[in-house]
Amino acid sequence: MKLSLGRTVAWIYLVLFLAVTIFPFYWIIRTALSNNHALLDHPSSLLPVDLTLGPFERVLGLATREQAVAQGGSGATIQLGLYLRNSVIYATALTILVVFCSLLAAYAFSRLQWRGRDLLFGVFLSALMIPGIMTLLPNFVLIHDLGLTNTFAGLILPGALFSAFSIFFLRQFMLGLPTEIEDAALIDGLGRFRLLFRITVPMSQGPITTLALLTFINAWNDYFWPLMIAGNSDVRPLTVALGVFQQASPQTQPDFAGLMAATLVAAFPMLALFTLFGRRIVDSIGFTGLR
Repeated sequence: MKLSLGRTVAWIYLVLFLAVTIFPFYWIIRTALSNNHALLDHPSSLLPVDLTLGPFERVLGLATREQAVAQGGSGATIQLGLYLRNSVIYATALTILVVFCSLLAAYAFSRLQWRGRDLLFGVFLSALMIPGIMTLLPNFVLIHDLGLTNTFAGLILPGALFSAFSIFFLRQFMLGLPTEIEDAALIDGLGRFRLLFRITVPMSQGPITTLALLTFINAWNDYFWPLMIAGNSDVRPLTVALGVFQQASPQTQPDFAGLMAATLVAAFPMLALFTLFGRRIVDSIGFTGLR
């Protein structure tokens, strides 16, 4: 195949774009496989400095404090199992509630005919134009007044009952579903609630799965809201725990290698989800018309 000038420029741009995108991930891996002491002497080395698995041993609790300090660790510890558990509880509960509530709202806005439906949907959709940072303080005051700080309920509830993007995402797909099957089910006496879960939900498995994955990933990576609410380690998710781990170093030199190792461990579930379901996410976004 003969390469034209435009095709050559496109390939060069693509290679550069991939290099810029992938390099930060490579740098995390390089740092996580380095000796923390040696990093100070060779901070710009492209290869792991004094290659070792010590940072992963420190993060997983397989190294003693003396071994950690000898490898350049700070001596600070991170309860990885506890914080992974908290992240799983937070992300899973939030995902279930967001998908369920958004499914009900999307069905009402797409399959039911009622006065003011489109006007109210426009009001709901306007929530997409409000920056998330604007709702943090009101939500925090509400959760504090309810006495739900340092609880999973305080973490989950503000974002669980309403998600403008989730409602819009499912509604766009449901608008394209055929009405004949639902009409036949209604004639046979099937109620709306049973119709939703016995007919509409099975026909919408792709978008629902995609929404669940996107919601879970966003909740897993969430940092600022848990930082405000979860001051107690019993409910603190892993993203916040990594920041606390970095700031809790008793020595002057932070344990960058251990921090990057913990970051890789935290990111692994998300990388696995993208690997397994990445194609489904792309296909479902195409079906909903979000281009």
